[in-house]
Amino acid sequence: MKAHLHTLLAQALQQLRQDKLLPDDAPTDIPLEHTRDRARGDFASTLALALAKTARRKPRELAEQLVAALPASDRIARVEIAGPGFINFFLTSTAHQSVINEILDQGDAFGRSNRGEGRRVQVEFVSANPTGPLHVGHGRGAAFGATVANLLEAIGYQVHREYYVNDAGRQMNILATSIWLRYLEHCGERFRFPSNGYQGEYVRDIATRLYAERGGVYMVAAAPIFRNLPQDEIRNENGDIVIAGDKEAHIDALVERTQRLLGDHHYRYIFERGLNAILDDIRDDLREFGVVYDEWYSERTLAECGAVNKTINRLRDAGYVYEQDGALWFRSSAFGDEKDRVVERENGQTTYFASDIAYHLDKFERGFDWVIDIWGADHHGYVPRVKAALQALGENPDKLDVLLVQFAILYRNGERAQMSTRSGEFVTLRELRQEVGNDAARFFYVMRKSEQHLDFDLDLAKSQSRDNPIYYIQYAYARVSSVLRQLRDKGLVRDEARGRASLALLTEPHEEALLMALSRYPEVVETVARIHEPHQLAHYLRELATAFHAYYNEHRVLVPDDALRDARLNLSLATRQVIKNGLNLLGVSAPEVM
Repeated sequence: MKAHLHTLLAQALQQLRQDKLLPDDAPTDIPLEHTRDRARGDFASTLALALAKTARRKPRELAEQLVAALPASDRIARVEIAGPGFINFFLTSTAHQSVINEILDQGDAFGRSNRGEGRRVQVEFVSANPTGPLHVGHGRGAAFGATVANLLEAIGYQVHREYYVNDAGRQMNILATSIWLRYLEHCGERFRFPSNGYQGEYVRDIATRLYAERGGVYMVAAAPIFRNLPQDEIRNENGDIVIAGDKEAHIDALVERTQRLLGDHHYRYIFERGLNAILDDIRDDLREFGVVYDEWYSERTLAECGAVNKTINRLRDAGYVYEQDGALWFRSSAFGDEKDRVVERENGQTTYFASDIAYHLDKFERGFDWVIDIWGADHHGYVPRVKAALQALGENPDKLDVLLVQFAILYRNGERAQMSTRSGEFVTLRELRQEVGNDAARFFYVMRKSEQHLDFDLDLAKSQSRDNPIYYIQYAYARVSSVLRQLRDKGLVRDEARGRASLALLTEPHEEALLMALSRYPEVVETVARIHEPHQLAHYLRELATAFHAYYNEHRVLVPDDALRDARLNLSLATRQVIKNGLNLLGVSAPEVM
């Protein structure tokens, strides 16, 4: 319905231009929103107020001219001008009821549009380092990113979902070293494990499999490994520091010694075993969570093809790289960043930031019209430097949007849950899914705006009550399915055509409220896709479910009157279809039975 009114206003604008009542260069944006108070109509437009200055007319006078130029429509009961120039549209009952036929005709396509006109957008999300399992924080980014991608696709964008695999650099070397040290423990060696090595049980599991398959092939006595290394930080059993060594220097020296003692061939084998084991686990976890990518982009490919050095050279040629203290610095402060950033260290190694610049440049060189990164909120300071680099390279930084996701905090029995597992580090996404299920996890993750902290109530997510929003929404869908089973049990048959012809019988206040809610769905999808706020879709579905439950509890659907029964069945099935469409965008199932 909103699209219909938008078309009428656009035609009225064109008529005023032809009549020379508006200049040809007058703005073409048409503001049009649902009213909050039905007494003021169903839709309201501030178009006259927006154009008054350009038209050099009083807003109310311009509103009168716009209304006079509106084409006739059997869906509009009347149009009123309020206040300084608000245009309020009151729709006919037929207009509200016609949404049922639209939904039944369009089915799964209802609410979808071509607003994006097939433009290519890349959505990169999660991209967790393959140094350990995904935890509950990654889960929120996965649910949010997947839903943002689904919404953009629903309004006509060609979406490319991508995971950036950080399979190079210091953290991966620390992982490989950690696996080897655990492997040596299997070989009978005893030593103090480095304080900032990877401590998780998953590292032991990889080392155990490595030992089972390769035996003592990689065995080296522990003593020479640790000889003459910088002192590590050491804590007592209470967690107090008893030796304040340099743990960073210790682990870096340990990595270097590991590489030297093992040799390149054996070291690369352990490195790859660790990487592939964890990456396969991440892929499986995300796939089981309903998150599938079009591409897993390896950071190492950037170095292997020389993209990082080429990018640094481009920045240097443009005059934005300089040398200081043996390192190369990008002059990001010239583009609004708080300070300049290192792109190549004194030892000749390029930084993670340099790889990230090359990666983002590659995104645009692949022809994406728009790039969306979804990062943890702790990366907010990283945004200006990436945009600065793109601008320095001649790209439009406004074509990159970075959406930030806050951490999720688990609560059980009203108290904050311990964020730990047998690994002693965190609750994994897999453990969360096993406890509450995929549907509850996907829905609860997007119930709040991504920039807000999320308190994840585990007990609520598992409850079967109206207080659990996902249960309440899915129950509305299942209720309609139950009505259809009751219809068959009574030996009755739904006549869809008779129901379509009898929509005028749907005059009860609960029916009108449900029709209004259904008519809002396409508008909700377009809005939440455009502003990247899936939580608004989650809230809409809950409101729709509430409207349906209120209707169902007050009115029988399977009434003796054939025409009214079929009209109500069509209304119920249209509601079920919209719930299904909305849940599908959120990555949540629509069960027939609860």
